[in-house]
Amino acid sequence: MSSYSDSPPPPSSIAPAPTPTPDTTVSPSIPTTTTTTTTTLLAEENPSTTLVLQQQVPTLTWPDNSELDLGWIENLISTFDWSSKNIPPSEFPSILPVHVFDSLILTASKILHKEPNCLRIDPDDSSTVVVVGDVHGQLHDLIFLLNDAGFPSQNRFFVFNGDYVDRGAWGLETFLLLLAWKVFMPHRVFLLRGNHESKYCTSVYGFEKEVLTKYGDKGKHVYRKCLGCFEGLPLATVIAGCVYTAHGGLFRSIPTTPSKRSKGKKKNRRLSFNSEPKSLSLGSLEELSRARRSVLDPPWEGVNLIPGDVLWSDPSMTFGLSPNKERALQASGQKDWVPPPSNWIKINSDAAFSASNSALAVVAHNHHGEVIKAWSKLCTLGSPLITEASAIQWVMQLAISEK
Repeated sequence: MSSYSDSPPPPSSIAPAPTPTPDTTVSPSIPTTTTTTTTTLLAEENPSTTLVLQQQVPTLTWPDNSELDLGWIENLISTFDWSSKNIPPSEFPSILPVHVFDSLILTASKILHKEPNCLRIDPDDSSTVVVVGDVHGQLHDLIFLLNDAGFPSQNRFFVFNGDYVDRGAWGLETFLLLLAWKVFMPHRVFLLRGNHESKYCTSVYGFEKEVLTKYGDKGKHVYRKCLGCFEGLPLATVIAGCVYTAHGGLFRSIPTTPSKRSKGKKKNRRLSFNSEPKSLSLGSLEELSRARRSVLDPPWEGVNLIPGDVLWSDPSMTFGLSPNKERALQASGQKDWVPPPSNWIKINSDAAFSASNSALAVVAHNHHGEVIKAWSKLCTLGSPLITEASAIQWVMQLAISEK
């Protein structure tokens, strides 16, 4: 059985980024502020001569009032789409200067850090909620998804389920576009954290290198700002009181027991945490709300293991919580969660995920290639588990590599 893990795939399984081709045509929707760049090309008929091509490069600016509107978002989409096809990565600062990047990520970070670990989304009967899975730097897939589903609006919520960066060539543009939507519509666009929004994954799977390539000597500054923003991303949502979404899945409960104290001492009572109890039990939303998510690499053990479980858990075909043997970090204590019968909520009376007695649907990402095949069968059987991955190009690469 083949499986998809976050170990580096063989070079042949990764599609190279498309080579930018010069294009002097600028869409009318692109911002009017431009800079001129000169590109030297070899003449096809006489290689000994060169042609000099000047391009008008659109440059994004930050609004004077620091308030984004739909026109600014549409310009951002057009500019990123244009630049991905027309200029080399090293010229990206001519599109998005560092000071504009700083303004966007600072504004978005302030919003994200104020949100709780688990967001509650309560749409009315006239609204829809669109849940988007891993996009992994596939900017053009993201643009297609937004156009296909319709832009966020007062009656259209979006929940993006993490893994915005790595693997794809446009992780920075993808993440910044979503941050712009968050700033513009903070109560309609929700960005959750994925396991790739971490220092470890971004240093291994391409995002750090992408940022350093695009911003050169300012690359480390941009990368650090992105890491700081990752720390503020919430971990999960509960939609309409009955649909729990998280990048990885559910999480273990952390049992607490009063520690022994000397006779006569009543103050400073301490609690001891046992992250590896004899029997594993499902954690509660109350425990999730108390977890400390502002860490670069969430741990899978200790008193703050819940963020690691939420980001790294995988589905399995066996009932119950069990060690994750498919992952490279299995020794650290991460666990799988598997959907029990429809009354599974009774496993933990504190896990009041639903205000009613109905079963909870769990939406998680697709860490395993085979889960996509199992998903349709599970759904027909009424299983509460749904997995999804939205990076079309990455899923195609994965399918080809597993043949």
